[in-house]
This record gives sequence, structure tokens and C-alpha cells, in this order.
Amino acid sequence: MVFSDSHTHLYAEEFDPDRDAMMLRTQQNNVSHLFLPAIDSKYHEKMLALVRDYPGICYPMMGLHPTSVKANYLDELNIVSAYLANPEIKFVAIGEVGIDLYWDKTHETEQRIAFDFQIGLAVKYALPLVIHTRNSMDIALGIVEAHHVPSLRGVFHCFSGNYEQAQRAVRLGFMIGIGGVVTYKNSGLQTVVEHMPLEHLLLETDAPWLPPVPHRGQRNEPSYLPFIAQKIAEIKNVSLEKVADVTTEGALKLFG
Repeated sequence: MVFSDSHTHLYAEEFDPDRDAMMLRTQQNNVSHLFLPAIDSKYHEKMLALVRDYPGICYPMMGLHPTSVKANYLDELNIVSAYLANPEIKFVAIGEVGIDLYWDKTHETEQRIAFDFQIGLAVKYALPLVIHTRNSMDIALGIVEAHHVPSLRGVFHCFSGNYEQAQRAVRLGFMIGIGGVVTYKNSGLQTVVEHMPLEHLLLETDAPWLPPVPHRGQRNEPSYLPFIAQKIAEIKNVSLEKVADVTTEGALKLFG
């Protein structure tokens, strides 16, 4: 039984004091694949160094996070494009990208432009799209629907919508990323998980953020992924092994 963490920021500063020990705990808890979304140029080299240090375990994405869309966003998008054009680096997805209207709406227009551009990159390079939404689920779904082509696929990471929105995402060829929030009381995700076929779900931690119960309030890490899987198994009344097998198969298929 192995697990795949479809979304984890292991290059974040929170892991600098004990990254190697954290990676050892990850492997001891049977988390065998770690997919690393990009944020912005501040983190690219740290992310790629981690991929070099843990080949066959860590896999990189490339993209501009919506909260990093500032006045210099065009420069950041040029950096993203340059990395993707480099044949020596294999990226498994465009991400994470999307719309975030929770912290600051100042650059909403620029976020939409950046999202449009990176959807185009996903189509150009035939890579899945890893979408971040916060206070923007219907907006992001509408943008994807407007740009949709048969080859476009991906995952709505850290899904926070309702069942109807999850159905819209699946109809577009996207999967649903489920993290530690599913273990929180009154999160609303239980209904989505209960009714959505397991084949459409991916496990994720979004580490170092959003740790599952019983680690809520602590730094999150991939070794906690089995707690998320166990909660899904309980909601769907299936075995932990089935959750691990189906979600790992889904992640490996999506990310190639």
C-alpha cells in the first residue's frame, strides 16, 4: 500500500530545519510520490534542488501562484515560459495557478490574465493544470469552461466547493484534490467525498499548511497523508488500501 501526495510545498522555509528527517518520515509512512507545485521565482531553485536530491520521489510543476501575481507578473510569466521551454527539465504539470480573492483583490485583473496565459501553456505543452481557488470557485470554473479543449485536464487542488461545483470540474476532465480540511468538523467536504466517485479524487497535504486532525495547529507534512486517506475511507465505507490504490493510480495517470 502506497500513497501519493499530489500537492506539497516541501521547499518551503518551514522545512529548512529538518527536511531530511521529514522526508524519512514520509517514506516510512509509505508516501512514495511527492508532486511539487511552483509558487514564483523565489522558490524555483529550491524546488528543483529537492527534485535532484530525491529522484523518483519528488516531481516538479511550473507556474505562477495567483497570490504572487503582482506588478511584475509579466516578468514572472516569462520565467515560467523559459523553464518550460528547457528540454533538460521535465515538469509534470502547470501549477499552481488560478484565482485567489481571499487576501487581496488588487490584482484580480492581472490574476485573470495570468490564469488565461497559463491555461494556454497547459494546452501547448500537453500538461495537466493544477488550479488554486480561494473565494473564486465559480470564477475559475467559468474561465476553464471558456478555454476548454478536449486535451485540457488537471485538478482543482484543495477543493473547497460544493458537490455541484465538483461535478462541473469533473465534466471538464478535472480531478478533485482532497486535503486535511476533510478531517475538520463542518468543513462541508464530507458531502463532496461521499458522493464523488473515488476515481475522481486525489490525496494532497498542501504542506506545510492545512494539517489534518489530529495534527491541526501543527506544521503539515506528507507523512500525515494517511490520516486524510483514512477519513476518506470512513466517509466512503471502503478500505484504506482501496483509497491508497485508487488515488495513487489517479495521480500517476494524471501526472504521467
